[in-house]
Amino acid sequence: MRILGIESSCDETAAAVVEDGRNVLSSVVASQLDVHAKYGGVVPELASREHLRAIVPVVEEALLKSETRLQDLAAIAVTEGPGLIGSLLVGITFAKSLCFAHGLPLIGVNHLEGHIHAVLLEHQAVELPAIALVVSGGHTHLYFANADLSYRLLGKTRDDAAGEAFDKVGKLLGFGYPGGPVMDSLAPHGNPRAFKFTLAKMSGNPLDFSFSGLKTAVLRWTEARDLSVQMAARKALLKSIPHPSKQDWLAVTPQETLDVIASFQYTVIQEILKRLHTLTEEHDARCIIVSGGVACNAGLRQAAHSGGFPIPVYFPTPGLSTDNAAMIAAAAFPKFHRREFADFDLKPKANLALT
Repeated sequence: MRILGIESSCDETAAAVVEDGRNVLSSVVASQLDVHAKYGGVVPELASREHLRAIVPVVEEALLKSETRLQDLAAIAVTEGPGLIGSLLVGITFAKSLCFAHGLPLIGVNHLEGHIHAVLLEHQAVELPAIALVVSGGHTHLYFANADLSYRLLGKTRDDAAGEAFDKVGKLLGFGYPGGPVMDSLAPHGNPRAFKFTLAKMSGNPLDFSFSGLKTAVLRWTEARDLSVQMAARKALLKSIPHPSKQDWLAVTPQETLDVIASFQYTVIQEILKRLHTLTEEHDARCIIVSGGVACNAGLRQAAHSGGFPIPVYFPTPGLSTDNAAMIAAAAFPKFHRREFADFDLKPKANLALT
């Protein structure tokens, strides 16, 4: 049984065909990074226009690579939220059109549930219930995933998501957009304990996150120093090389800045691990699931695997950590068997909750 998944919640246009909920026959992603890089972040209007340009060729390529005809599909799944309203609208409208034209069921999928299913898709050994962390540029949410695939929200960020904080600090230090991957590559070259950053003490739910103060602390550090020379060097590097290598960045980044990067990343990771340790003590979970774009972070992966957790920790491969449509198709399989089909009045929901 094959399901076509379509994902367009932010700045990637993606389509994938997944068979029987496990076998990824194709996964195609059209990235918009180069479009948004010069603006220092995703521009919603531009994202919508790029989705309109890419949606047809991306879906056609996914079907071609999987050797699947539309009439071979059992259903079409599409992200209904959360995300940018205009971006979501493109994917939903196209999915509706295909379903109407070919008499196929339509399945709406929560983007956050898709990230959780990215792990279930790749790791057959995953046992539920699980503690699930979805950590990306738009989300930092902790869930308890029950055996019946229902979810309970345990904690979330009150301001910046972890990935958003990485990107904003990266931009602040002159590494362009997205800055998170650059900072991850440079962090091993700095001293993670060189700077002690103080995070906000959380009132109310102690499992919630707050990263805006950490970002502000880095801003204050930059304001207290004259970084004009190294900032100019990084700006010139970006102008001459669209995608600089790690060695290129190291050549224009002094040791003190590397120490700040390492200390920033260390602090974010420790905040995440601290909450995961608390949850393993308080809940009877079989494993920990970590997914979302920040799950690509090498420092987080290494720290989680060596963090002394009493239960296994699972990450998806990097290709399924960032936004993709295979996870959307995988999340749709349980819904298909429960006959949870969407009507043609399905609308995009920018702030759709998982619980």
